[in-house]
Amino acid sequence: MQRIDHSLPWSHLGTQRQLSVFRFGSGSRKVYIQASLHADELPGMRTAWELKKRLSELEAQGQLKGVIELVPVANPIGLDQHLQSSHLGRFESGSGKNFNRAFVELSGPVGDLIGDRLGSDAAANVALIRQTMGEVLDRLPAPASQLQALQRLLLRHACDADITLDLHCDFEAAIHLYALPQHWPQWQSLAARLKAGVALLCEDSGGSSFDESCSTPWLRLARDFPRAAIPPANLATTLELGSMGDTRVEQAQANCEAILGFLAEQGFIDGQWPATPDACCEGMPFEGTQYLFAPHHGVVSFLREAGEWVERGDAIFEVVDPLNDIVTLVRAATSGVLFALDRSRYTEPGIWQAKVAGREPIRSGKLTND
Repeated sequence: MQRIDHSLPWSHLGTQRQLSVFRFGSGSRKVYIQASLHADELPGMRTAWELKKRLSELEAQGQLKGVIELVPVANPIGLDQHLQSSHLGRFESGSGKNFNRAFVELSGPVGDLIGDRLGSDAAANVALIRQTMGEVLDRLPAPASQLQALQRLLLRHACDADITLDLHCDFEAAIHLYALPQHWPQWQSLAARLKAGVALLCEDSGGSSFDESCSTPWLRLARDFPRAAIPPANLATTLELGSMGDTRVEQAQANCEAILGFLAEQGFIDGQWPATPDACCEGMPFEGTQYLFAPHHGVVSFLREAGEWVERGDAIFEVVDPLNDIVTLVRAATSGVLFALDRSRYTEPGIWQAKVAGREPIRSGKLTND
């Protein structure tokens, strides 16, 4: 195992933050895994520690057949943000920016530099594109903030990977994942191993999130240069490992073994591993996800559990205003998987309370919530 420590610029006087990357194995193929980019989403960090231990064992046994880079703490900035005992890890406190938005878009500058050099040799194109992605990131002006420096470092390590896993979680949720629809056939094994409840599929959710910044440049380059052989060379996903409180030892170990089994199936690890379960969740268009909101302030009582299938018209939660004796039932407007619930039990209009993944598109434009 090799440990790589990057010092982050723009630290306050007398302080210093660093990003630590652990590299296992060797070879031309690469997996990149990071955890807790939203720093208060800790199931990924706990799973990453299990992965760190198991990868050390597998490396010592000579079973790794490629490079696996692991970043257990992807956001040391957000990890340090606490206000009156509440951890605020989703947004950078100074700017209010979401840590998982506005990553650098690479396809445009890469195409400008090497578009006329891309030809019919897919392997040569992949090598050239990956090299150029790194050069584009290295040539950017000095970062204007610690957040920008962190995002560039993360993308620099992931841009040349064959497989990229970004480990997150939701407030109260079933395990689910976000991915490109073109990649869903390759992800079904991982979804089945993790016992995921649903996969949300979309090419561009509108936020320039980390996983899309790794995967979508390959689609865009292929469309911009249709005569060149450009495969989708970075299989990237956001894995939502259940609820924020899902840090139990047995859950982290199960997540770890599911990920390792998938990587073995992809040819990165030798040895005998459990076969992929037959049952797998559905891949739904992200455009088919309904966000449910309360029509007035009040206390929320959920009537269904995360992971359940609900039908259109089913009551999902009620909102009680105890001063004015107003009780409102909020119902699903689509049939699908109720995959996430908000953690707060006091709500106001404009704050989502539940998410239902349906089969039919009902939204367009920016699909992510901040």
